[in-house]
Amino acid sequence: MPTTVTRAIITASASEATGLAKNDVTAIGQRMFELIGDALKAGETVKLTGFGTLAVRSRAERVGRNPRTGTEHRITPRHTVTFTPSARLREALDELVDS
Repeated sequence: MPTTVTRAIITASASEATGLAKNDVTAIGQRMFELIGDALKAGETVKLTGFGTLAVRSRAERVGRNPRTGTEHRITPRHTVTFTPSARLREALDELVDS
């Protein structure tokens, strides 16, 4: 069963790897997420070299159906964030499948 990697796990690992205090690593991570969120809210694309790209995409209004009853309902237009993995990440993931 896959494990979910949480922010706390990432913080602890980064703290051990760098020797920085967990509070410092937490503050840096929090600020990074704030900057990424601010950029996405402004409609900008966020490129994380070696990891992937986050971009805002507009979704048009459309009709959806309840799979149980088949009744139609309106899905409102919205903005969503898409993630496109980098070539390096895709290759690393493909190696997991091949092994």
